[in-house]
Amino acid sequence: MIFPTHRAVALATVLLAACGGDPDAVWNGYVEGEFVYLAAPQAGYLKTLDVARGARVVAAEQVFAIAPDPDAQALAAAEARVEAARSRIDNLSEPRRRPEIAALAALVHAAETALRLANTQLVQQEALAKSRFISQARLDEARATRDGEAARLDAARQQLATYRDSFGRKAEVAAARAELEAAGADAALRQWQLARKTVAAPAAGEIADTYFQPGEWVGAGQPVASLLPDGRRRIRFYVPEREVAGLAPGQAVTVRCDGCGDAFDARIDFIAAEAEYTPPVIYSEKARTRLVFRVEAVPAPEFAAGLRPGLPVDVVPAGN
Repeated sequence: MIFPTHRAVALATVLLAACGGDPDAVWNGYVEGEFVYLAAPQAGYLKTLDVARGARVVAAEQVFAIAPDPDAQALAAAEARVEAARSRIDNLSEPRRRPEIAALAALVHAAETALRLANTQLVQQEALAKSRFISQARLDEARATRDGEAARLDAARQQLATYRDSFGRKAEVAAARAELEAAGADAALRQWQLARKTVAAPAAGEIADTYFQPGEWVGAGQPVASLLPDGRRRIRFYVPEREVAGLAPGQAVTVRCDGCGDAFDARIDFIAAEAEYTPPVIYSEKARTRLVFRVEAVPAPEFAAGLRPGLPVDVVPAGN
């Protein structure tokens, strides 16, 4: 079928728009900044504010510090518990000292002597009870005394055996090691909390604003400063629905703005799934012109630091 000339031109225009968009298209947008809000997880008085708003910082540069009290004291106490637990393990790991064993042996000997005496007295009380010279209560008392002395002797012998047995303190050593682990975990937590009271910039960028002055109380998790990293400056622009089909993530675009000097490149990394400013009517040919899609692109690193959030930009396909 042969089309008239004006119809052929119109069809070519439609096909061009569907395949890649208007080569003369200019999309309007602006610079968007994604701020990072710097806060400490621990509350306290602001000790130092090391940067002013508008200042440039490099990665790992200190921004502010919260007063270390009382976390510093809590850390010292936790470290002292660690040392105490470690000393207890060292003490339990050493063999029992000879004087301790000798003292226990003397207690065993004394218990044996007391038991012999109790046995002798019981025999005497039993003979007197048979002749009805003492009451049954006196006899029961003598038996209870003998049984008590026998129990004390058994306990003394068990304690002496435990002291002489080099493996008799395994349970105590295991308990001391558990205490050391618990104290070490508490000390590590206190150290983490204290370290987080000093906050540094996670990346190079610009301090956009500060919200406290030294000496003021800062709540846990409350931002003290906001940072605009160089890598968090983006180009946000809007593309009409008839041209968005020709764009894809990873595609390069060229960006121009007032006062930016030469145009620079950016790379698309986001295309909105839904249109914005959609009219509440059926999509007629006329209504479609009001549909736009939000597209975002990442500028080249060498140009990102000089872009100010809110700055208007014009975006065109790369190469235009």
